[in-house]
Amino acid sequence: MTRRAVLLFLAAFLLIGSAGQAQAAGYRYWSFWDRDGDKWVYATQGPSLARPSDGDVQGFRFAVSVNSGDAARPRGTADFASICARTPAEDGTKRVALVLDFGTASDAPSGETPPAPRTACARVSPDATTADALAAAAGSLRYDNSALLCAIAGYPKSGCGEQVSADKEPTPAEPSGRKAAEDDSDGPSVGLYAGVAIVAALAGAAIWQARRRRNAP
Repeated sequence: MTRRAVLLFLAAFLLIGSAGQAQAAGYRYWSFWDRDGDKWVYATQGPSLARPSDGDVQGFRFAVSVNSGDAARPRGTADFASICARTPAEDGTKRVALVLDFGTASDAPSGETPPAPRTACARVSPDATTADALAAAAGSLRYDNSALLCAIAGYPKSGCGEQVSADKEPTPAEPSGRKAAEDDSDGPSVGLYAGVAIVAALAGAAIWQARRRRNAP
C-alpha cells in the first residue's frame, strides 16, 4: 500500500473517532431510580405514574447522562429502616424513603452549586404516586409542559433536560415533549456510518491501485 493510501486510511479512522466523540453528548436531567435489594435500578415509569408501596426506597440523581445505561446512580444511604426511623407507621398511610442526590459540581449548570445529598421519609396516602411523595418531602418541584421533572427543591434554578456537549457546554434543547430520562438510544451516528463508508471506499481504491501497478508493463 502506498504512503498516500496509508495517510487516507488514517484520516478516515480519525473521522470515525470524531463521530464517536460526538456521540458523547448527553442530557442534564433528574433521573429516577428504584431500590432493589442492595442496588439501584433505573425506573421504568416516571414519578407521576409510579405508585410505590409502603417500605419502598426510591432515588433521584441530577447528572449529565447519554442514556439510562450510563446514568449516574444516587449516592448515600439507601436503607428504609434508617431513612424512616423517625417516621412511625400510621393506619391509612404509607411511607416512602427518598434519596435525593443533587449531583456534582461538574454536572451543575453554569453558576450553580449543587446542594448536599439528603434523604427524606414521606408519609402519604396509600394511592399516592412517587411525585406526591417527593412533593411532600422535598417541597418545591418544577416540571416542564410535558411533565418532565426539571427541579427538586429549587435545583437547578433554570433549564430542563437540555443537551450538553462532551465539554459540558449546553446546546439548544430538543423540541418540547422529548423525555430525556427515557432516551436509551446508543446506536451509531450518521457520521460513523459515513466514516465506515469512506474506509471501505479507500480500501477498494488502494487494492485496485496496487493491482494496476503490478499488472503494468
